[in-house]
Amino acid sequence: MTKKADIQLQRIRYLRGPNIWTYRPVLEVWLDLGELEDHPSNQLPGFNERLLKMLPALLEHHCGVGERGGFIQRLEGGTWAGHILEHVVIELLNLARMPTGFGQTRSTSQRGVYRMVFRARDESVARTALAEGHRLLMAAINNEPFDVDAAVARLCEKVDDCYLGPSTAHIVGAATDRGIPHIRLNAGNLVQLGYGASQRRIWTAETELTSAIAEGIAGDKDLTKKLLSSVGVPVPEGQVVASAAEAWEAAQDIGLPVVVKPTDGNHGRGVTMDLSLQADIEAAFDVASKHGSEVIVERFVRGNEHRLLVVGGRVVAAARGEIAWVTGDGVSTVEKLVDEQLNTDPRRGLNEDFPLNLLVLAEDEAVLLDLQRQGLSPQAVPAAGRQVLIQRNGNVAIDCTDQVHPDVEHAVALAARVVGLDIAGVDVVAEDISKPLAEQRGAVVEVNAGPGLLMHLKPAVGSPRPVGRAIVDHLFPETETGAGRIPIIGVAGSQDTQTISRLVAWLVHLSGRRVGLACRDGLFLDRRRVESTDSARFEPAHRLLINRAVQAAVIENGAESILRDGLAYDRCHIGVVTDFEGWKSLAHHDVNEADQMVKVLRTQVDVVLPDGVAVLHAADARVADLASLCDGSVILYALDGKNEKLAAHRAEGGRVAFMRDDHVVLATGHSETVMSNLRRTRVRNDEQGLARQRVQLAAVTTAWAMGISLDLVAAGIETFDWDLRQPRPAVAKAVR
Repeated sequence: MTKKADIQLQRIRYLRGPNIWTYRPVLEVWLDLGELEDHPSNQLPGFNERLLKMLPALLEHHCGVGERGGFIQRLEGGTWAGHILEHVVIELLNLARMPTGFGQTRSTSQRGVYRMVFRARDESVARTALAEGHRLLMAAINNEPFDVDAAVARLCEKVDDCYLGPSTAHIVGAATDRGIPHIRLNAGNLVQLGYGASQRRIWTAETELTSAIAEGIAGDKDLTKKLLSSVGVPVPEGQVVASAAEAWEAAQDIGLPVVVKPTDGNHGRGVTMDLSLQADIEAAFDVASKHGSEVIVERFVRGNEHRLLVVGGRVVAAARGEIAWVTGDGVSTVEKLVDEQLNTDPRRGLNEDFPLNLLVLAEDEAVLLDLQRQGLSPQAVPAAGRQVLIQRNGNVAIDCTDQVHPDVEHAVALAARVVGLDIAGVDVVAEDISKPLAEQRGAVVEVNAGPGLLMHLKPAVGSPRPVGRAIVDHLFPETETGAGRIPIIGVAGSQDTQTISRLVAWLVHLSGRRVGLACRDGLFLDRRRVESTDSARFEPAHRLLINRAVQAAVIENGAESILRDGLAYDRCHIGVVTDFEGWKSLAHHDVNEADQMVKVLRTQVDVVLPDGVAVLHAADARVADLASLCDGSVILYALDGKNEKLAAHRAEGGRVAFMRDDHVVLATGHSETVMSNLRRTRVRNDEQGLARQRVQLAAVTTAWAMGISLDLVAAGIETFDWDLRQPRPAVAKAVR
């Protein structure tokens, strides 16, 4: 078989917001199949078999057939390489633990050139998946070797590097379930939930409500204990020590056995428990001193370690730990027994996807010290039947939320409140968490800021707990309507949309909100123009949504911006569409006629919230027909009150706006309101005069949709700076 030339990836574009394909971010790729345009899958000998051998799970892809094996039917019937690449990339993402179900491939006006898209949560991950999928497909076509496992490993590494950690992703997922948008603010786990003035920020399990002072207190275990003890929360007696000798003296004063640990350590590092011998205590001091600035000796509390998660003053999840043991066989070393009896547990692994960690003896000094106390080392061979203690803590992954006694809940919630943390992981040692601590000399041993959530999301035993939802509900009480959202008005089209946007922003400003505006005339904060360059683009609009001062945003969206980046927001309250002009400048996007603009500008209507409004210019019947795509209600407007679409919508009880005798008329069904307090517009008999009337009507209709007082609207129209001639304060810095 003659080797086929590579598919050419002509253009790769990451669409970061809602776009012509879907509500979510996608990677769009323009493909030139070259000679493969003449060779669909059923004309490539042996190709289908080779591809399925490489990726057998392609059998599960439904494709357009809508059932398992649907994609295989397409392969056997003959489908083109662009469509196949789409499924290959999706399957590689699935194998890399980044489940992806959405993809589409469509032909363009150029023969052999296709636009292929697939769901892309992260641009870097998506580009890596595309590159690996491209190589795999060409290898299958040309019957060349390809290491699928290595490709998946590279993609997994990219996912681990670029995507949100599991705890953060769970919180973001819970916010999404409640309809709260999110914006990732860095390459790590700093995420903004909500827009503008309604936003909250999280950094894994810390929030913007987490006090820095409280975090500092929690990091000082001795100070934490003093504060807890002062309000009656049971804590183990303890003493900070400066040397191994002092550690032994303190242990004798406190009473044996004891625990030795760093005052400001975390994740159980440097903690050694149940110590009674001087040599062990002194050795434990050396271990603890390597993991913190100071060392504390405490009374050893008998029982199991528990982690209780407190969110907003309420215990929302609890997990219990268990001691890790191995049983000797008289042949194997301790190290081998650990590998065979503990590390083979599928719940153990090296990353956060696993509820339990792999045990690497040489890397855990506390484990080595416990072995030493038992007269063993990693290379020692325990006698057959001998129980060997491997790890006392670090295995907190057994859900026990439903067993926590109310008195324990009260003590734990009080501990978090006294430290000052809105979210806290409180460590409790008790023999039975279903009984009060006082009955069993149990105690609160630590209060942690930024607690890990994985033990509650993926417990080794028991049911997962919806801790992400608890955190989201803490930040955005369910009693709040439209939680995390500010009013967003999107204006799409080409005819005077920048002026409409400015006028709408002015009216919203007069209604008492601090307004951000991104349009072709620049970037504005209230009455200040902070940038004078064309800002009808994704980046300036996105900056408005990050700005904490912005209480409402007006964003102009041209077709070019939608095709290049997608919308800057996920949903909006008001979506305005004025016209389908401007298509002649979009040939490089394969838009060659006005009717193709329907697919582009419908995006603005698709994202209107169910309680929102689409404002559509009925002078173009195609714009008016977008009404059927809106999840919310619809207002049609046109200068001519006799417009056919306007009349039909009004006859069905819908809302319309039009001009009559130079006055704006707002009608709902048969009911009319004439804005007689709006000074008559002196309309010249030219296009400029009609254009100003269209702008005014569009803005008034939008204000009506927002519920702004009509008297205020009239005053705003009269005071609007149509030509941007008024001087504006110079602003050197960009919007923050």
